[in-house]
Amino acid sequence: QVQLVESGGGLVQAGGSLRLSCSASESIFSINAMGWYRQAPGKQRELVATVTRGGSTNYADSVKGRFTISRDNANNTVYLQMNSLKPAATADYYCWTVVATRTSWGRGTQVTVYS
Repeated sequence: QVQLVESGGGLVQAGGSLRLSCSASESIFSINAMGWYRQAPGKQRELVATVTRGGSTNYADSVKGRFTISRDNANNTVYLQMNSLKPAATADYYCWTVVATRTSWGRGTQVTVYS
């Protein structure tokens, strides 16, 4: 099962930016969908963005136009560029993928946006 490790979280003022990285333990070249979810305190985990092997992306309405997901197959890494951050973005962010029906999650990276 592929192992995923997130990094790049931190404390940022509203309006600022962060870039999250997700490093995979094996080649992601043949992996179709990869993505990011987030879970705010007291709330359910929700989809933030996904990217396919072909480069197609999908975003939650709440982040469209501000977040960008991308993947670097050569370095087995998926990124989430987050701009114009709002306090509502405060959450633990998790990298996700599915390989041969097996779902993998990272351990998460914390993002805190203060006003």
